Amino acid sequence: YETGVEFMTYIVRFQKLILALGIVLAFSVPAATPASAQGFFNSLFGPAGAHKVRFSKKYPRGTIVVSFGDRRLYHIIRRGVAVSYPIAVPTKKAAWSGVTYVSQKRVNPSWTPTPQMRRENPKLPAYVPGGHPKNPLGVRALYLGDTLYRIHGTDAPWLIGKSVSHGCIRMYNDDIRKLYSQVPIGTRVIVTWKRFRTASYSSW
Repeated sequence: YETGVEFMTYIVRFQKLILALGIVLAFSVPAATPASAQGFFNSLFGPAGAHKVRFSKKYPRGTIVVSFGDRRLYHIIRRGVAVSYPIAVPTKKAAWSGVTYVSQKRVNPSWTPTPQMRRENPKLPAYVPGGHPKNPLGVRALYLGDTLYRIHGTDAPWLIGKSVSHGCIRMYNDDIRKLYSQVPIGTRVIVTWKRFRTASYSSW
């Protein structure tokens, strides 16, 4: 009986300690912003986030290499080093590959689904304005060549890492903001199903 009482005493003390720690953190840590909340979500449930990797030296600085096989986008920041970003890729019936370039850049792009998309899903709206929280293009878009394909953000971060798109390359909104700020119009974009062997690059 005495052992049981001692055990319960320790449990109560532990609960009080956890409560006190929670109160201290509540007053000392700023409230999470949407971006940090998304980052926390990504770290728990999404694929590995953006990080530097050693990459093939055949690609010059500034090139974007999209690997549907890896489900990663590699932005070459110098010969042999790239920033690797997780992406959502096209479904098999929307598969494509080739060499293109960034032809336009848009902040908070509007979205108009194609007639085919609306036939497949009649519930889709005819138009979603830029900046709307349910805009599938997210907060930034890089348009590729003269096609409908884009590298863009998303309103559904839980789909990053999956095969879901009609041909576009989706990224976390935090990631597309970073990439957008570093990529000029005219940037070469290589889209392939090839998989790449990479190794972490420890120094940021």
